[in-house]
Amino acid sequence: MKARRNESRKKPRCGGAVAAWLLVPLLVLVVLKTDWLLQVTPRLDSERVRKGQQLFDVGKLKDADPTPKTPDSVAEGTPSPASSDEIAGDSIDAIEDLKHENDSLAMKGAIDGSLRSSDVAAPRSKLTCNFSSERMNTCAMEGDVRMHGKSASFYVVAVSDDSYRPENGTVVIRPYPRKWEKWSMLTVREVTILSGAAAAAPPRCTVRHDVPVVVFSTGAYSRNFFHSMTDIVIPLFNTAREYDGQVQLVATDYKNKWITQFRHILAALSVYPVIDFDADDAVRCFPSARVGVEGHAELRIIPALSRKGYTMTDFRDFLRSAYSLKRAWTTPVKRSSGQRPRLVMVLRRKSRSLTNEAEAIATATEVGFEVVAAGPEMVADMAQFAEVVSSCDVMVGVHGAGLTNMVFLPNNGTVMQIIPYGGLRWDCYAELGYPVPEMGIHYVEYEATAEETTLKDVYPRDHVVFTDPLAIHKKGFDPVYEIFLEGQNVTLDIDRFRGAMQQIYQSVTIS
Repeated sequence: MKARRNESRKKPRCGGAVAAWLLVPLLVLVVLKTDWLLQVTPRLDSERVRKGQQLFDVGKLKDADPTPKTPDSVAEGTPSPASSDEIAGDSIDAIEDLKHENDSLAMKGAIDGSLRSSDVAAPRSKLTCNFSSERMNTCAMEGDVRMHGKSASFYVVAVSDDSYRPENGTVVIRPYPRKWEKWSMLTVREVTILSGAAAAAPPRCTVRHDVPVVVFSTGAYSRNFFHSMTDIVIPLFNTAREYDGQVQLVATDYKNKWITQFRHILAALSVYPVIDFDADDAVRCFPSARVGVEGHAELRIIPALSRKGYTMTDFRDFLRSAYSLKRAWTTPVKRSSGQRPRLVMVLRRKSRSLTNEAEAIATATEVGFEVVAAGPEMVADMAQFAEVVSSCDVMVGVHGAGLTNMVFLPNNGTVMQIIPYGGLRWDCYAELGYPVPEMGIHYVEYEATAEETTLKDVYPRDHVVFTDPLAIHKKGFDPVYEIFLEGQNVTLDIDRFRGAMQQIYQSVTIS
Protein backbone atom coordinates (compact mmCIF):
# COMPACT_ATOMS: atom_id res chain seq x y z
CA MET A 1 0.00 0.00 0.00
CA LYS A 2 2.82 2.36 0.87
CA ALA A 3 4.49 1.63 -2.42
CA ARG A 4 1.32 2.31 -4.36
CA ARG A 5 0.70 5.57 -2.45
CA ASN A 6 4.25 6.72 -3.36
CA GLU A 7 3.76 5.83 -6.98
CA SER A 8 0.46 7.65 -7.05
CA ARG A 9 2.16 10.77 -5.68
CA LYS A 10 4.85 10.71 -8.41
CA LYS A 11 2.41 10.43 -11.32
CA PRO A 12 0.99 13.97 -11.03
CA ARG A 13 4.53 15.33 -10.94
CA CYS A 14 5.35 13.63 -14.21
CA GLY A 15 2.20 14.91 -15.73
CA GLY A 16 3.02 18.48 -14.51
CA ALA A 17 6.51 18.34 -15.99
CA VAL A 18 5.16 17.21 -19.31
CA ALA A 19 2.64 20.03 -19.25
CA ALA A 20 5.38 22.55 -18.46
CA TRP A 21 7.48 21.39 -21.38
CA LEU A 22 4.47 21.63 -23.62
CA LEU A 23 4.13 25.29 -22.60
CA VAL A 24 7.71 26.24 -23.61
CA PRO A 25 6.94 26.81 -27.30
CA LEU A 26 4.03 28.99 -26.31
CA LEU A 27 6.23 31.09 -23.97
CA VAL A 28 8.85 31.51 -26.70
CA LEU A 29 6.17 32.71 -29.07
CA VAL A 30 4.98 35.25 -26.47
CA VAL A 31 8.51 36.55 -25.97
CA LEU A 32 9.10 36.94 -29.67
CA LYS A 33 5.82 38.77 -30.15
CA THR A 34 6.27 41.19 -27.21
CA ASP A 35 8.96 43.41 -25.64
CA TRP A 36 8.39 41.98 -22.18
CA LEU A 37 12.06 41.19 -21.50
CA LEU A 38 13.06 44.62 -22.76
CA GLN A 39 10.78 46.10 -20.17
CA VAL A 40 12.45 44.12 -17.41
CA THR A 41 16.04 45.01 -18.38
CA PRO A 42 15.71 48.75 -17.87
CA ARG A 43 14.23 48.14 -14.45
CA LEU A 44 17.22 45.98 -13.53
CA ASP A 45 19.68 48.56 -14.92
CA SER A 46 17.90 51.40 -13.17
CA GLU A 47 18.19 49.47 -9.94
CA ARG A 48 21.92 49.10 -10.48
CA VAL A 49 22.21 52.79 -11.30
CA ARG A 50 20.16 53.65 -8.23
CA LYS A 51 22.56 51.66 -6.05
CA GLY A 52 25.54 53.09 -7.86
CA GLN A 53 24.21 56.62 -7.49
CA GLN A 54 23.78 56.01 -3.79
CA LEU A 55 27.45 55.07 -3.59
CA PHE A 56 28.33 58.17 -5.59
CA ASP A 57 26.58 60.28 -2.98
CA VAL A 58 28.57 58.59 -0.24
CA GLY A 59 31.76 59.41 -2.06
CA LYS A 60 30.65 62.99 -2.37
CA LEU A 61 29.89 63.15 1.31
CA LYS A 62 33.33 61.81 2.09
CA ASP A 63 35.42 63.82 -0.34
CA ALA A 64 33.52 66.69 -1.91
CA ASP A 65 32.72 70.16 -0.80
CA PRO A 66 29.24 70.29 0.81
CA THR A 67 28.80 74.04 0.37
CA PRO A 68 27.34 75.40 -2.85
CA LYS A 69 29.73 76.98 -5.34
CA THR A 70 29.84 80.74 -5.83
CA PRO A 71 31.27 82.37 -8.97
CA ASP A 72 34.59 83.13 -7.31
CA SER A 73 35.24 80.48 -4.73
CA VAL A 74 33.72 77.70 -2.66
CA ALA A 75 34.85 76.89 0.84
CA GLU A 76 35.37 73.19 1.52
CA GLY A 77 33.79 71.86 4.71
CA THR A 78 34.00 68.64 6.75
CA PRO A 79 31.14 66.13 6.14
CA SER A 80 28.99 64.74 8.92
CA PRO A 81 30.11 61.21 9.93
CA ALA A 82 26.53 60.31 10.82
CA SER A 83 25.22 61.04 7.34
CA SER A 84 27.95 58.88 5.80
CA ASP A 85 27.19 55.95 8.10
CA GLU A 86 23.46 56.05 7.37
CA ILE A 87 23.98 55.51 3.67
CA ALA A 88 27.09 53.36 3.77
CA GLY A 89 25.38 50.50 5.62
CA ASP A 90 22.78 50.13 2.88
CA SER A 91 25.42 50.28 0.17
CA ILE A 92 27.72 47.35 1.07
CA ASP A 93 25.66 44.84 -0.89
CA ALA A 94 25.49 47.15 -3.85
CA ILE A 95 29.28 47.45 -3.90
CA GLU A 96 29.64 43.69 -4.02
CA ASP A 97 27.05 43.43 -6.78
CA LEU A 98 28.78 46.07 -8.87
CA LYS A 99 32.14 44.33 -8.59
CA HIS A 100 30.73 41.31 -10.44
CA GLU A 101 28.48 42.97 -12.97
CA ASN A 102 29.52 43.10 -16.65
CA ASP A 103 27.94 46.51 -17.19
CA SER A 104 29.36 49.93 -17.91
CA LEU A 105 29.50 51.25 -14.34
CA ALA A 106 32.94 51.61 -12.70
CA MET A 107 33.11 53.03 -9.19
CA LYS A 108 35.98 55.23 -8.07
CA GLY A 109 34.33 56.90 -5.12
CA ALA A 110 37.15 56.10 -2.75
CA ILE A 111 39.51 58.18 -4.91
CA ASP A 112 37.56 61.21 -6.03
CA GLY A 113 33.90 60.59 -5.29
CA SER A 114 32.95 60.37 -8.95
CA LEU A 115 30.97 57.97 -11.09
CA ARG A 116 32.51 57.45 -14.50
CA SER A 117 32.57 54.96 -17.34
CA SER A 118 35.23 52.28 -17.04
CA ASP A 119 36.57 52.96 -20.51
CA VAL A 120 37.17 56.69 -19.90
CA ALA A 121 40.64 57.64 -18.62
CA ALA A 122 40.91 59.93 -15.59
CA PRO A 123 41.69 63.55 -16.54
CA ARG A 124 45.33 64.55 -16.17
CA SER A 125 46.87 67.88 -15.20
CA LYS A 126 49.43 69.66 -17.35
CA LEU A 127 52.43 71.89 -16.65
CA THR A 128 54.19 73.97 -19.31
CA CYS A 129 57.00 76.47 -18.73
CA ASN A 130 58.82 78.98 -20.91
CA PHE A 131 62.37 80.03 -20.02
CA SER A 132 63.35 81.32 -23.47
CA SER A 133 62.60 85.02 -22.97
CA GLU A 134 65.39 87.33 -21.87
CA ARG A 135 62.92 89.25 -19.69
CA MET A 136 60.88 86.65 -17.82
CA ASN A 137 60.23 83.02 -16.96
CA THR A 138 56.62 81.84 -16.90
CA CYS A 139 54.76 78.62 -16.13
CA ALA A 140 51.18 77.65 -16.99
CA MET A 141 49.17 74.89 -15.29
CA GLU A 142 45.79 73.32 -15.87
CA GLY A 143 43.80 70.53 -14.26
CA ASP A 144 44.15 69.88 -10.54
CA VAL A 145 46.11 72.97 -9.48
CA ARG A 146 46.51 73.88 -5.80
CA MET A 147 48.04 77.04 -4.35
CA HIS A 148 49.31 77.72 -0.85
CA GLY A 149 50.45 81.32 -0.60
CA LYS A 150 52.23 81.33 2.75
CA SER A 151 54.60 78.60 1.61
CA ALA A 152 54.79 80.17 -1.87
CA SER A 153 53.86 76.81 -3.42
CA PHE A 154 51.81 75.46 -6.31
CA TYR A 155 50.96 71.76 -6.68
CA VAL A 156 50.12 70.30 -10.10
CA VAL A 157 48.52 66.95 -9.25
CA ALA A 158 48.72 63.90 -11.55
CA VAL A 159 50.47 65.54 -14.49
CA SER A 160 50.12 64.11 -17.98
CA ASP A 161 52.96 62.45 -19.87
CA ASP A 162 53.35 65.42 -22.21
CA SER A 163 53.82 67.89 -19.34
CA TYR A 164 57.06 69.67 -18.57
CA ARG A 165 58.86 67.48 -16.03
CA PRO A 166 61.52 69.44 -14.15
CA GLU A 167 64.30 67.74 -12.25
CA ASN A 168 63.05 66.52 -8.86
CA GLY A 169 59.55 67.65 -9.91
CA THR A 170 60.26 71.23 -8.79
CA VAL A 171 60.59 74.51 -10.68
CA VAL A 172 61.09 77.97 -9.16
CA ILE A 173 59.73 81.20 -10.73
CA ARG A 174 60.20 84.83 -9.66
CA PRO A 175 57.09 86.43 -11.25
CA TYR A 176 58.68 89.71 -12.37
CA PRO A 177 59.80 90.36 -15.97
CA ARG A 178 63.33 91.65 -15.42
CA LYS A 179 65.26 88.44 -15.01
CA TRP A 180 68.55 89.74 -16.46
CA GLU A 181 68.91 92.06 -13.44
CA LYS A 182 69.83 89.42 -10.90
CA TRP A 183 70.28 91.84 -8.03
CA SER A 184 66.79 93.31 -8.47
CA MET A 185 65.22 89.88 -8.99
CA LEU A 186 66.56 88.83 -5.60
CA THR A 187 64.03 91.23 -4.08
CA VAL A 188 61.17 89.26 -5.69
CA ARG A 189 59.78 86.28 -3.79
CA GLU A 190 60.26 82.86 -5.33
CA VAL A 191 57.23 80.73 -6.20
CA THR A 192 57.83 76.98 -6.16
CA ILE A 193 55.83 74.74 -8.49
CA LEU A 194 55.72 71.04 -7.61
CA SER A 195 54.59 68.29 -9.96
CA GLY A 196 54.98 64.55 -10.47
CA ALA A 197 56.34 62.75 -7.41
CA ALA A 198 56.93 66.08 -5.67
CA ALA A 199 53.15 66.68 -5.75
CA ALA A 200 52.15 63.12 -4.85
CA ALA A 201 50.80 64.19 -1.45
CA PRO A 202 49.32 67.65 -2.05
CA PRO A 203 47.49 69.52 0.69
CA ARG A 204 43.70 69.29 0.66
CA CYS A 205 41.74 72.13 -0.89
CA THR A 206 40.10 74.51 1.57
CA VAL A 207 38.81 76.94 -1.09
CA ARG A 208 37.79 76.10 -4.65
CA HIS A 209 37.74 78.66 -7.47
CA ASP A 210 36.11 78.20 -10.85
CA VAL A 211 38.26 80.82 -12.62
CA PRO A 212 41.97 80.83 -13.56
CA VAL A 213 44.62 82.51 -11.41
CA VAL A 214 47.49 84.79 -12.47
CA VAL A 215 50.38 85.41 -10.08
CA PHE A 216 52.47 88.59 -10.36
CA SER A 217 54.74 90.63 -8.09
CA THR A 218 54.42 94.18 -6.79
CA GLY A 219 58.01 94.13 -5.58
CA ALA A 220 61.31 95.26 -7.14
CA TYR A 221 60.86 98.71 -8.78
CA SER A 222 57.13 99.05 -8.15
CA ARG A 223 57.54 102.41 -6.38
CA ASN A 224 58.61 103.94 -9.70
CA PHE A 225 55.73 104.77 -12.06
CA PHE A 226 57.69 103.97 -15.24
CA HIS A 227 58.65 100.55 -13.90
CA SER A 228 55.16 99.93 -12.56
CA MET A 229 53.83 100.38 -16.09
CA THR A 230 56.71 98.60 -17.86
CA ASP A 231 57.26 95.70 -15.47
CA ILE A 232 53.81 95.12 -13.93
CA VAL A 233 50.80 96.80 -15.53
CA ILE A 234 51.51 96.24 -19.24
CA PRO A 235 52.68 92.62 -18.71
CA LEU A 236 49.67 91.97 -16.46
CA PHE A 237 47.35 93.33 -19.17
CA ASN A 238 49.13 91.15 -21.73
CA THR A 239 48.61 88.07 -19.53
CA ALA A 240 45.20 88.55 -17.88
CA ARG A 241 43.15 90.62 -20.32
CA GLU A 242 42.05 87.56 -22.32
CA TYR A 243 39.92 86.34 -19.39
CA ASP A 244 37.62 89.38 -19.60
CA GLY A 245 37.51 89.88 -15.84
CA GLN A 246 36.94 86.22 -14.96
CA VAL A 247 40.37 85.67 -13.42
CA GLN A 248 41.77 85.76 -9.91
CA LEU A 249 44.81 88.03 -9.54
CA VAL A 250 47.32 87.11 -6.84
CA ALA A 251 50.18 89.41 -5.85
CA THR A 252 53.36 88.34 -4.15
CA ASP A 253 55.55 90.99 -2.46
CA TYR A 254 52.13 92.55 -1.84
CA LYS A 255 52.11 96.33 -1.35
CA ASN A 256 48.76 97.76 -0.35
CA LYS A 257 49.74 101.27 -1.49
CA TRP A 258 50.47 99.96 -4.99
CA ILE A 259 47.22 97.99 -5.11
CA THR A 260 45.33 101.14 -4.10
CA GLN A 261 47.13 103.35 -6.61
CA PHE A 262 46.36 101.01 -9.52
CA ARG A 263 42.92 99.91 -8.31
CA HIS A 264 41.12 101.10 -11.46
CA ILE A 265 43.33 99.00 -13.71
CA LEU A 266 43.15 95.95 -11.44
CA ALA A 267 39.35 96.20 -11.25
CA ALA A 268 39.17 96.37 -15.05
CA LEU A 269 41.28 93.21 -15.33
CA SER A 270 39.47 91.18 -12.67
CA VAL A 271 36.09 91.32 -10.96
CA TYR A 272 37.66 89.77 -7.84
CA PRO A 273 39.80 91.47 -5.17
CA VAL A 274 43.55 90.85 -5.44
CA ILE A 275 44.78 88.16 -3.03
CA ASP A 276 47.88 88.78 -0.90
CA PHE A 277 49.89 85.67 -1.80
CA ASP A 278 52.38 86.03 1.05
CA ALA A 279 49.75 86.22 3.80
CA ASP A 280 47.28 83.69 2.40
CA ASP A 281 47.18 80.45 4.43
CA ALA A 282 44.31 78.85 2.47
CA VAL A 283 44.88 75.96 0.05
CA ARG A 284 43.15 77.30 -3.04
CA CYS A 285 42.29 75.04 -5.97
CA PHE A 286 42.04 76.43 -9.50
CA PRO A 287 41.21 74.94 -12.91
CA SER A 288 44.30 76.65 -14.35
CA ALA A 289 47.08 79.01 -13.33
CA ARG A 290 49.80 81.25 -14.71
CA VAL A 291 52.82 82.19 -12.63
CA GLY A 292 54.72 85.13 -14.10
CA VAL A 293 53.54 87.81 -16.51
CA GLU A 294 54.31 88.44 -20.16
CA GLY A 295 56.59 91.46 -20.59
CA HIS A 296 58.32 92.23 -23.89
CA ALA A 297 60.21 95.54 -23.73
CA GLU A 298 60.32 98.93 -22.03
CA LEU A 299 56.83 100.44 -22.17
CA ARG A 300 55.89 98.26 -25.13
CA ILE A 301 53.91 95.26 -26.30
CA ILE A 302 55.34 93.39 -29.27
CA PRO A 303 52.30 91.89 -31.05
CA ALA A 304 54.31 89.06 -32.60
CA LEU A 305 55.32 87.92 -29.10
CA SER A 306 51.94 88.45 -27.45
CA ARG A 307 49.95 85.21 -27.06
CA LYS A 308 46.79 87.07 -28.05
CA GLY A 309 48.43 89.53 -30.44
CA TYR A 310 47.76 92.58 -28.26
CA THR A 311 49.18 95.99 -29.21
CA MET A 312 49.90 99.22 -27.33
CA THR A 313 46.80 100.61 -29.04
CA ASP A 314 44.78 97.85 -27.34
CA PHE A 315 46.43 98.72 -24.02
CA ARG A 316 45.67 102.44 -24.35
CA ASP A 317 42.07 101.69 -25.30
CA PHE A 318 41.90 99.52 -22.16
CA LEU A 319 43.25 102.41 -20.03
CA ARG A 320 40.67 104.81 -21.43
CA SER A 321 37.95 102.33 -20.50
CA ALA A 322 39.37 101.69 -17.03
CA TYR A 323 39.49 105.41 -16.22
CA SER A 324 36.39 106.39 -18.22
CA LEU A 325 38.38 108.80 -20.39
CA LYS A 326 36.14 110.18 -23.12
CA ARG A 327 38.71 111.82 -25.41
CA ALA A 328 40.27 109.26 -27.76
CA TRP A 329 41.68 111.66 -30.38
CA THR A 330 43.11 115.17 -30.53
CA THR A 331 41.67 117.54 -33.10
CA PRO A 332 43.69 120.44 -34.54
CA VAL A 333 42.70 123.82 -33.16
CA LYS A 334 42.00 126.71 -35.55
CA ARG A 335 44.40 129.53 -34.77
CA SER A 336 41.76 132.10 -35.61
CA SER A 337 39.19 130.55 -33.28
CA GLY A 338 40.63 132.02 -30.12
CA GLN A 339 40.98 128.55 -28.63
CA ARG A 340 44.29 127.25 -27.39
CA PRO A 341 45.68 123.73 -27.58
CA ARG A 342 46.33 122.37 -24.08
CA LEU A 343 49.85 121.53 -22.93
CA VAL A 344 50.63 119.72 -19.68
CA MET A 345 54.12 120.40 -18.30
CA VAL A 346 55.31 117.66 -15.93
CA LEU A 347 57.46 119.32 -13.27
CA ARG A 348 60.06 117.59 -11.10
CA ARG A 349 61.02 118.81 -7.64
CA LYS A 350 64.34 117.10 -6.90
CA SER A 351 66.85 116.03 -9.52
CA ARG A 352 66.38 117.01 -13.18
CA SER A 353 64.03 119.81 -12.27
CA LEU A 354 63.66 122.97 -14.37
CA THR A 355 65.34 125.79 -12.50
CA ASN A 356 63.48 128.33 -14.66
CA GLU A 357 60.13 126.56 -14.90
CA ALA A 358 58.16 129.80 -14.45
CA GLU A 359 59.85 131.27 -17.54
CA ALA A 360 59.26 128.04 -19.46
CA ILE A 361 55.53 128.09 -18.61
CA ALA A 362 55.29 131.76 -19.58
CA THR A 363 57.06 131.09 -22.89
CA ALA A 364 54.72 128.21 -23.82
CA THR A 365 51.75 130.44 -22.95
CA GLU A 366 53.09 133.28 -25.14
CA VAL A 367 53.47 130.86 -28.05
CA GLY A 368 49.74 130.06 -27.82
CA PHE A 369 49.27 127.08 -25.47
CA GLU A 370 46.98 126.77 -22.49
CA VAL A 371 49.50 125.40 -19.99
CA VAL A 372 48.71 123.03 -17.13
CA ALA A 373 51.58 122.97 -14.61
CA ALA A 374 51.65 119.47 -13.13
CA GLY A 375 53.77 119.14 -10.01
CA PRO A 376 54.22 115.96 -7.97
CA GLU A 377 51.07 116.68 -5.98
CA MET A 378 48.86 116.56 -9.08
CA VAL A 379 50.68 113.61 -10.65
CA ALA A 380 50.33 111.56 -7.45
CA ASP A 381 46.56 111.20 -7.92
CA MET A 382 46.65 108.79 -10.81
CA ALA A 383 42.96 108.84 -11.72
CA GLN A 384 42.77 112.62 -11.58
CA PHE A 385 45.96 113.10 -13.57
CA ALA A 386 44.82 110.60 -16.22
CA GLU A 387 41.84 112.90 -16.88
CA VAL A 388 44.13 115.95 -17.04
CA VAL A 389 46.47 114.30 -19.55
CA SER A 390 43.56 113.03 -21.63
CA SER A 391 42.28 116.59 -21.93
CA CYS A 392 45.62 117.82 -23.32
CA ASP A 393 47.17 117.78 -26.78
CA VAL A 394 50.83 118.02 -25.74
CA MET A 395 52.99 116.81 -22.84
CA VAL A 396 56.40 118.30 -21.99
CA GLY A 397 58.86 117.26 -19.31
CA VAL A 398 62.41 116.34 -18.39
CA HIS A 399 63.28 112.64 -18.68
CA GLY A 400 61.76 110.76 -15.77
CA ALA A 401 58.94 108.53 -14.61
CA GLY A 402 56.37 111.33 -14.84
CA LEU A 403 56.54 111.26 -18.64
CA THR A 404 55.16 107.72 -18.52
CA ASN A 405 51.76 109.41 -18.14
CA MET A 406 51.91 109.90 -21.91
CA VAL A 407 49.97 106.62 -22.04
CA PHE A 408 46.88 108.71 -21.20
CA LEU A 409 47.36 111.18 -24.08
CA PRO A 410 44.73 110.99 -26.82
CA ASN A 411 45.68 109.47 -30.16
CA ASN A 412 47.60 111.92 -32.36
CA GLY A 413 48.88 113.81 -29.32
CA THR A 414 52.51 114.92 -28.92
CA VAL A 415 55.10 114.36 -26.18
CA MET A 416 58.36 116.33 -25.92
CA GLN A 417 61.10 114.79 -23.79
CA ILE A 418 63.77 117.13 -22.44
CA ILE A 419 66.95 115.03 -22.26
CA PRO A 420 69.43 116.09 -19.56
CA TYR A 421 73.06 116.78 -20.46
CA GLY A 422 75.61 113.98 -20.32
CA GLY A 423 75.41 111.63 -23.30
CA LEU A 424 72.03 110.30 -22.21
CA ARG A 425 70.20 110.60 -25.53
CA TRP A 426 70.20 106.91 -26.48
CA ASP A 427 69.08 105.67 -23.05
CA CYS A 428 66.36 108.30 -22.76
CA TYR A 429 65.13 107.59 -26.28
CA ALA A 430 65.05 103.82 -25.72
CA GLU A 431 62.87 104.20 -22.64
CA LEU A 432 60.56 107.12 -23.46
CA GLY A 433 61.07 107.82 -27.16
CA TYR A 434 61.13 104.60 -29.12
CA PRO A 435 57.83 103.28 -27.66
CA VAL A 436 55.89 106.46 -28.52
CA PRO A 437 54.89 105.85 -32.19
CA GLU A 438 53.41 102.45 -31.25
CA MET A 439 51.02 104.36 -28.96
CA GLY A 440 49.72 106.44 -31.85
CA ILE A 441 51.29 109.71 -30.63
CA HIS A 442 54.14 111.93 -31.87
CA TYR A 443 57.58 112.25 -30.32
CA VAL A 444 59.81 115.34 -30.09
CA GLU A 445 63.02 115.62 -28.10
CA TYR A 446 64.98 118.54 -26.72
CA GLU A 447 68.53 117.66 -25.63
CA ALA A 448 70.05 120.00 -23.05
CA THR A 449 73.51 121.34 -23.81
CA ALA A 450 76.46 121.93 -21.47
CA GLU A 451 75.20 125.51 -21.11
CA GLU A 452 71.82 124.27 -19.84
CA THR A 453 73.01 122.03 -16.99
CA THR A 454 73.68 123.02 -13.39
CA LEU A 455 76.74 120.72 -13.53
CA LYS A 456 78.64 123.75 -14.86
CA ASP A 457 78.30 125.19 -11.36
CA VAL A 458 79.88 122.05 -9.87
CA TYR A 459 82.65 120.96 -12.25
CA PRO A 460 85.22 123.04 -14.15
CA ARG A 461 84.93 123.06 -17.92
CA ASP A 462 88.07 120.98 -18.33
CA HIS A 463 86.60 118.16 -16.21
CA VAL A 464 85.81 114.84 -17.87
CA VAL A 465 82.10 115.58 -17.26
CA PHE A 466 82.39 118.13 -20.06
CA THR A 467 85.38 116.92 -22.08
CA ASP A 468 84.34 113.27 -22.37
CA PRO A 469 81.04 112.41 -20.68
CA LEU A 470 80.97 108.98 -22.35
CA ALA A 471 84.11 108.05 -20.41
CA ILE A 472 81.94 108.22 -17.29
CA HIS A 473 79.42 105.87 -18.93
CA LYS A 474 82.22 103.33 -19.39
CA LYS A 475 82.66 103.18 -15.62
CA GLY A 476 79.17 101.71 -15.20
CA PHE A 477 75.69 102.78 -14.28
CA ASP A 478 76.38 104.06 -10.77
CA PRO A 479 78.51 107.09 -11.71
CA VAL A 480 76.14 107.92 -14.58
CA TYR A 481 73.21 107.82 -12.18
CA GLU A 482 74.95 109.88 -9.50
CA ILE A 483 76.27 112.59 -11.82
CA PHE A 484 73.92 112.90 -14.79
CA LEU A 485 70.59 111.62 -13.46
CA GLU A 486 70.56 112.54 -9.78
CA GLY A 487 73.29 115.20 -9.76
CA GLN A 488 71.94 117.86 -12.11
CA ASN A 489 69.03 120.14 -12.86
CA VAL A 490 68.21 121.85 -16.17
CA THR A 491 68.17 125.57 -16.92
CA LEU A 492 66.48 125.92 -20.30
CA ASP A 493 67.79 128.32 -22.94
CA ILE A 494 64.48 130.16 -23.24
CA ASP A 495 65.04 131.33 -26.83
CA ARG A 496 65.85 127.78 -27.89
CA PHE A 497 62.91 126.43 -25.94
CA ARG A 498 60.61 128.99 -27.58
CA GLY A 499 61.62 127.72 -31.01
CA ALA A 500 60.75 124.16 -30.02
CA MET A 501 57.36 125.27 -28.67
CA GLN A 502 56.56 127.18 -31.86
CA GLN A 503 57.23 124.11 -34.00
CA ILE A 504 54.92 121.97 -31.88
CA TYR A 505 52.25 124.69 -31.88
CA GLN A 506 52.29 124.74 -35.69
CA SER A 507 51.84 120.95 -35.78
CA VAL A 508 48.76 120.88 -33.52
CA THR A 509 46.92 123.85 -34.98
CA ILE A 510 45.54 124.80 -38.39
CA SER A 511 45.10 128.17 -40.03
